[in-house]
Amino acid sequence: MNATARWTAGMQFVGTGEAGTALTMDARPEHGGQGTGPSPMETLLLSLGGCTGIDVISILTKMRAPLDGLEIRITADRAEEHPRVFTRIALEYVFSGVSLSPEQVSRAIELSQTRYCSVAAMLRQVATLTYSWRIVPASGPA
Repeated sequence: MNATARWTAGMQFVGTGEAGTALTMDARPEHGGQGTGPSPMETLLLSLGGCTGIDVISILTKMRAPLDGLEIRITADRAEEHPRVFTRIALEYVFSGVSLSPEQVSRAIELSQTRYCSVAAMLRQVATLTYSWRIVPASGPA
């Protein structure tokens, strides 16, 4: 796996993956950036959400679960001193689906967190990772 982060201006970088897709990262204005994209640390949290989300969707699809929507809300605490690594990360999975089974949801998350999500496995080396989940009415995550 290869990727490139190319400086464009100010504190902005454009990251490009092997497939050629791009992601703009930028520092917040209080750190000299323009806020044109997520910061690198926010990007890491988004990577965690994407990694576990892909796992969960894949597992629920194989279970033929009637999923209408999934939103993963991520909150994190960072160390006070540099390097300001994450010390605590909490994920909240918000599912929607008419007949979605709590057992299927729980099992899909458990498999992602304990077996499949590489990003969670790496972050767990430096931070406490916790998760919760809930199912909301099929109109969409609230």
